[in-house]
Amino acid sequence: MANGRECETVAVRLLAQREHSRQELAQKVRQRCECDTISLNALLDKLQSLGYLDDARYAAAFVRSSISRGRGPQRINYELREHGVDDATAAQALAEADVDWHDLACEQRIKKFGGEIPADYKERARQSRFLAGRGFYTDAIKAAFQ
Repeated sequence: MANGRECETVAVRLLAQREHSRQELAQKVRQRCECDTISLNALLDKLQSLGYLDDARYAAAFVRSSISRGRGPQRINYELREHGVDDATAAQALAEADVDWHDLACEQRIKKFGGEIPADYKERARQSRFLAGRGFYTDAIKAAFQ
């Protein structure tokens, strides 16, 4: 059984590398050192009170990173939920992101398929599926073909 100091060192080292959600950090600390649930929750609460661990800050950084990778709001929201960020925090981070989703969808379509808008229905459907897989909503996908 690892002592609390070792688990705290592991957690702080992980947070020094990049932002983590509470759930993500808990999972990684459990993998690296043995820590009972009560001690782990106390450690996470302490890190939150010190300002080292913040799901809102993590969500904002994750949204910025995902936008730079060309992901749409639907996929970003899904991935935030997978990392344990609650819906309200995820929605706030997406709302605060200064991005035009229609422009981003258009940029991703052009980057992947070129600037020419396909006249063929089959090709248009293929490109639409690509954008849907990236996490764009229907309105942004339609706007990418105008």
